[in-house]
Amino acid sequence: MFKRKIYNQLLEWKKESNGKTAIMVEGPRRAGKSTIVEEFARNEYKSYILVDFFTASPETKALFDNLSDLNYIFLQLQLTYQVSLTNRESCIVFDEVQLCPKARQAIKALVKDGRYDYIETGSLISIRKNVKDILIPSEEEKIHMYPMDFEEFRWALGDEVTVPMLRQFYEAKRPLGQAALRKIMRDFRLYMLVGGMPQAVASYINTNDFSKVDKVKRDILTLYEDDFRKIDPTGKISMLFDSIPAQLTGNASRYQVSSVLSGNRAADILDQIAEMNNSGTVNIAYHANDPNTGMAQNKDLTMFKLFTADTGLFVTLAFKDKTFTENDIYSRVLSDKLQANLGYLYENVVAQMLAINGHELYYHTFLNPKTKHNYEVDFIIAEKNKITPIEVKSSGYRSHSSIDAFCEKYSARVGRKLLLYTKDFQKDGNMELWPIVMTQFL
Repeated sequence: MFKRKIYNQLLEWKKESNGKTAIMVEGPRRAGKSTIVEEFARNEYKSYILVDFFTASPETKALFDNLSDLNYIFLQLQLTYQVSLTNRESCIVFDEVQLCPKARQAIKALVKDGRYDYIETGSLISIRKNVKDILIPSEEEKIHMYPMDFEEFRWALGDEVTVPMLRQFYEAKRPLGQAALRKIMRDFRLYMLVGGMPQAVASYINTNDFSKVDKVKRDILTLYEDDFRKIDPTGKISMLFDSIPAQLTGNASRYQVSSVLSGNRAADILDQIAEMNNSGTVNIAYHANDPNTGMAQNKDLTMFKLFTADTGLFVTLAFKDKTFTENDIYSRVLSDKLQANLGYLYENVVAQMLAINGHELYYHTFLNPKTKHNYEVDFIIAEKNKITPIEVKSSGYRSHSSIDAFCEKYSARVGRKLLLYTKDFQKDGNMELWPIVMTQFL
């Protein structure tokens, strides 16, 4: 059982809700939702019942077809699971609730009854398909569970010192020093390789063998492929997902849909992109046509970049057509001998960290009319009433012509200017250059 930050969010919900709402923990498959929710129910309640709708009997699922007698439902659940429930001291967990839409709809009546607390978990894959004929309860709060972030990864390895120390250096705007930076960046590259899926992390801790970690990640990717086929028998979603590394390698200003799905344009596959986004398996950066603090109002739905939600899975996805022994990506990344064409790993992990921190992802491209040069700013985030352009470098390279041109064009809108790279903190005029690991504090 790994320590996860979402536990504190559940504690806050329990205290503030006091039975007036249920909570839905949603996110990608294998992110650890079921584990953390059951641990929470075990620790924070006198008793709990976990109804896993993946294994629940047809009779158990049928209990939620008729809500006229809640006493009967509670009695049957207690008999089936051999657990006694106590008024206001017990919790009922609906695990994989997307597999029993009527149970999700029943939340309205169950919460109104007020006897117990309710926690739901749902893998977002197929969840929309299974709710089209039911009423989503307004009494349902939602929180999103992501793969483990860098701090949670370090916790799993028994390190609770590194990230608080990094935060102090970030807030003080001080360099770490070369010795400390080398160690921290090696730890961060390890996180990029293993990723934040709890099974992969456990495999690394238990075996210290990258080949076994890679096998776990390949199994997760196979699970995702199976889920994609269930919601999209045409195979389009699978092809779009599998092509993410190749698309980022191509260094194009957008995901080139036609090169993956012949005869299709981005406008033709908006439903598939929405499904991928809802699955929690990807992070999408949309082009901001007029970058300002209200970027959601002018994003271009047909111009986007796709990133995997977990960079560890990205590493495996990029080389899944080879056996583990045929590539040395793990040793090259860990030893910081990353080839230039693998720099997109850093762009993916930056997208992941920004998304975990609640940022919607946007980027911007533009033509400089003076130089006739095309510029691209990798990410733009809103901070207070200003925007912050971000450029990502996979090395210590300090050039930032794109941000310079961007800031010249939109000077009144820009607050900070950030370059994320592999070297130590420094300032270049009003540009802040930070080690990529510091992205977690943005």
